[in-house]
Amino acid sequence: MSESLPNSEPGWDEIPRLKIIIAAVACCLFLASLGNTIVTTALPLIVSDLGGLEHISWVVTSYLLATTMAAPIAGKLGDMFGRKIVLQIAIGVFIIGGMICGLSQSMSMLVGGRLVQGLGGGALLVVSMAVVADILPPRKRSSVQGAFGAVFGISTVIGPLVGGFVVEVLNWHWIFFLPVPVALLAATVLTIALESPEQKPHTIDFAGAGLLAVLLTSIIVVANIGGTMVPWASTPVYLLVGTIPVALAFFIFVERRAAEPVLPMMLFRINNFVVSNVVGFCVGVCMFGTIAFLPMLLQVVKGLEPVESGLYQIPMMLALFGTGFTSGRFITATGRYKILPTISTGVLCVATLLMTTVTRETPNWLIVIYVMLIGVGIGPVMTVNITAIQNSIPRSFMGVGTASANMFRQIGGSLGTSVYGAIFAAGLVSHLHGMLPAGFSGAVTTQTIAALPTEMQGAALDAFAAALRPTYLVSAIAAGIAFLVSLRMIEKPLSDTLAPMEPTRQQTPAE
Repeated sequence: MSESLPNSEPGWDEIPRLKIIIAAVACCLFLASLGNTIVTTALPLIVSDLGGLEHISWVVTSYLLATTMAAPIAGKLGDMFGRKIVLQIAIGVFIIGGMICGLSQSMSMLVGGRLVQGLGGGALLVVSMAVVADILPPRKRSSVQGAFGAVFGISTVIGPLVGGFVVEVLNWHWIFFLPVPVALLAATVLTIALESPEQKPHTIDFAGAGLLAVLLTSIIVVANIGGTMVPWASTPVYLLVGTIPVALAFFIFVERRAAEPVLPMMLFRINNFVVSNVVGFCVGVCMFGTIAFLPMLLQVVKGLEPVESGLYQIPMMLALFGTGFTSGRFITATGRYKILPTISTGVLCVATLLMTTVTRETPNWLIVIYVMLIGVGIGPVMTVNITAIQNSIPRSFMGVGTASANMFRQIGGSLGTSVYGAIFAAGLVSHLHGMLPAGFSGAVTTQTIAALPTEMQGAALDAFAAALRPTYLVSAIAAGIAFLVSLRMIEKPLSDTLAPMEPTRQQTPAE
C-alpha cells in the first residue's frame, strides 16, 4: 500500500509535481545524512561544555544504532500504512530529537536526543527511497537514485565543515537547531504533494520488530564497544555476542508465523534480494573501514595535519558519488545493470590491494589515486543494489526491501570497522614490540612517535604502516567475495511503467 501514480503517466521530468516530491525527498535524505556528520567537528567543544568524556563516542554511536534499528521497521510501516504518514512522523521525531540535543545540559541528555534523532533519521533514509519507487517506473528510478547519492556525498563532505562554521560563529547547540526549518519545509511539501492511500486493517508484527531491534542493537553495540570501551574478553561483550544467535533464532521463528512479518522470510528466496544485500554488506565493510582508518594512515605515517587528512577523503567521496550518479544515468539509458557491480567490485578489490602497498615513502598523489579508485568501486554498488532489489520484489514489500539495503550495509560497516580495529591493534602491538616505553598504554599518535629516539622513529612509522596493511587485505577479500557474488545477479528487464499494486499477503517470490 503506497502513494502511487497511474501506470500511464509520463516521465518525471515532464511533471512538476514529481519534481517537487523528489526535491522534498532529497531534503529528507540530506537531513538524515547530515545528522550523522555535522556533529563530529563539535565533539571537543561539547565535551568541554558538558563533560562526560567517557560517553562522547555514544554521541555518534547512538545515532548509528538508532538509524540501523529504525530503517526496516519504518520501511515495513510504510508498506502497510503508506509513505506519507510515516514520513510525517519521521520528520517530527527527527525534529524532536534535534531539539532535545540542542537544549541538552548533560551528556546523557545529548545521547538520548541523538538516539531519538536517529530513529527519525533512519526512517527518513529508507522511506524516502521507497517513495521514489512508488512514483517512478523502474527504468526511470535509477538516475534519481544516483542523484540522491550525490546528496549523501554533499552531506558527508560539508557536514563537518558546516558544523565547524556554526560552532565558531554561534555555538554547538545551533548545529541541532539549524536543520529544523528545512525539515518543516520538507514535511509541508510532502503533506501537500503525496496522496494518502486507502487505509485497510493490518496486523503489526510487534514481536518481530522487538526481536529485530534486539538483534541489531546487539550487533551494532558489540561492534562499537568491543576492544574500545570495554575489552573483548569481558562480561558485557560475552552477553551481547551470546544474545545475537538467540535473538536471530527467535526472530526467524516469529517471522515465519507472523501474518505480516516486519522482514518477510520469503524475500530471502528471491535471488537478487540476497545477492544485492550480500554485495552491500561486503562493500559496507570496505567503505566504513577505509573511512575510519585512512585519516590514521595519513596523520601518523604520512605526517599530515588532521584537516589535511580530512581533505584526502574528498576525492574518494567525489569518485564514489560521481560514479553512482553516472551509473544511474547509464541504467536509465540502457536498462542494463548487472555488469556495473561486477566491474565496480573488481575495481574495489584491486584498489584495496594497492592500499596494502602504501608506505611512508609512497607519494601522496598516488594515495589520492588509490582512494579515488576505492570510491569508483563503491559508487555504482549503492545505486545498483537499490535498483536490483526494487525491481525483483513485490511492490507491496518495497519499503522493507529498500530498508534491507541500508541495514545490511550498516551492519557490514559496523562489523568491518570493529574487525579492522582488532586486527590493527594486535598488529601494532606486535610490530612496535620493544620500541615503546615499558607499561605504555593508549593510542599511538604522531606525538608518541616523535617522543621516541630519533633512530627509532622511522622504524616506528614503518611498523604503523605494516599494522594497517592487513586491514586493507581484509577489505580486498571482502571486495573479492562481493565480485564473485555479483556474478549471480539476474538482470530482470526494467519496465518503463509502474506495475499495479498487488495484495500484501500470499506472495510468491519472483525467483
